[in-house]
Amino acid sequence: MLKYLSIPAVMAALSGAAMALQGTLNSQLTQKTSLLSSTLMVHILGTLTAVIALFIWKEPALRYKWLQIPWYLYLGGALSVAIVALVALSISKIGVCNATTAIIVGQVGVAVIIDHFGILGVQRIAWNPWQVLGLALFALGAKLLFR
Repeated sequence: MLKYLSIPAVMAALSGAAMALQGTLNSQLTQKTSLLSSTLMVHILGTLTAVIALFIWKEPALRYKWLQIPWYLYLGGALSVAIVALVALSISKIGVCNATTAIIVGQVGVAVIIDHFGILGVQRIAWNPWQVLGLALFALGAKLLFR
């Protein structure tokens, strides 16, 4: 039980709450502008925030050998653009609760696969029968939430 109240677990829960709020804000911004314009603005502001954070924490970002890092590890940037756009679109069409439920189902589903097979170099954590049952109950709970 303490694992669920650990600092990393609380941080993850806070990030989930921030994601729901972010999606709502991005959806509203998209309705007042356009999908691509709002996605661009969100990423420009995110870049500025990251640059300010680098200066505040005195992180020497240029010390890394960026060209020696495998190319596919940079795909997170492209995925970020797709995520912001897809979340903004889905929230405006099906609402925050339904979109967030679908997002979480997609996240957990892919996360289980990544962990089980150790994809992209993460530590392999095989699933067990209890986790399979947990996923089934999770899917049922998601079905009950989806309206």
